[in-house]
Amino acid sequence: MKGILGRKIGMTEKFTKDGKIIPVTVVLVEPNVITQVKTNATDGYDAIQLSFTEKKEKRATKAEIGHAKKANATPKRFLKEIRVSDASIYELGSTIEGNIFEAGDKVDVQGTSKGKGFTGVIKRHNQKEGPKTHGSRYHRRPGSMGPMRPMRVLKGKKLAGHMGVETTTIQNLTIVEVDNELNYILVSGNIPGAKNSLVLIKEAVKDNKKVQFELIEYNETVEENNDLETEEEVTVNETDNSEGIIETDANENNTEKVNEVEETTSEVNVEEIKSVEETPEAEEKTEEEADKKETAAEDKTEEGK
Repeated sequence: MKGILGRKIGMTEKFTKDGKIIPVTVVLVEPNVITQVKTNATDGYDAIQLSFTEKKEKRATKAEIGHAKKANATPKRFLKEIRVSDASIYELGSTIEGNIFEAGDKVDVQGTSKGKGFTGVIKRHNQKEGPKTHGSRYHRRPGSMGPMRPMRVLKGKKLAGHMGVETTTIQNLTIVEVDNELNYILVSGNIPGAKNSLVLIKEAVKDNKKVQFELIEYNETVEENNDLETEEEVTVNETDNSEGIIETDANENNTEKVNEVEETTSEVNVEEIKSVEETPEAEEKTEEEADKKETAAEDKTEEGK
């Protein structure tokens, strides 16, 4: 059986490419130092002792300091022993990192549950409440203490008392992601304990089938967005070039039209100038014709008389 000590950080969620959301718990798993190796020959069973989290020497006892020096390590705050099938493959003083697990592995997570304080039987043992109306004075009481004859409360009677702070194990959870550089493991679902509490991740006892899934990698999406931006820039440049070509064509057409208009206006001006130069002669001719008509009209009037 393989395992590693870690510290519960909190919860978040991951997305798969199928569109599913996986709630996960983030566990900080710094390298664990093996401070003791037990074999069947010396101790009667095979096991290793894992140590986690540094501890100041001034706060450690001489026994703790001497125990750590055997493994060429500094005193640790947490020590945990786990059974293994063959302890001979482990060396004293070596380290175990989070990469002993892979994404999709089934694990059991052990931790200390949150403390709830002194609670009643309804919260602690999930008992049923009494009647709330019609004058009933029995609401949240523990009930009968047992039969009369022993004249004492029998062992195992469910009563009020302290709740929580118990070693709890949740089985068949799935490893979602392992990051050996940042020293964290993402475990599907929730695990026992408060934030920053000690947890033990070990190989599942009941189910060892590996789960397969594909998570969305955010680095790939960023690269795709960069590709899209470059494509958009290229299209914008192409459109700008095409607009520039269209503008040049339009400018050429406008210059041609302006030249034609200037030619036509120059021709019109020349004709107007000619007409203006010819106007005095035309006025004289019109005056002569008018005088002739008046004289002819006068002659006709005289003949009629």
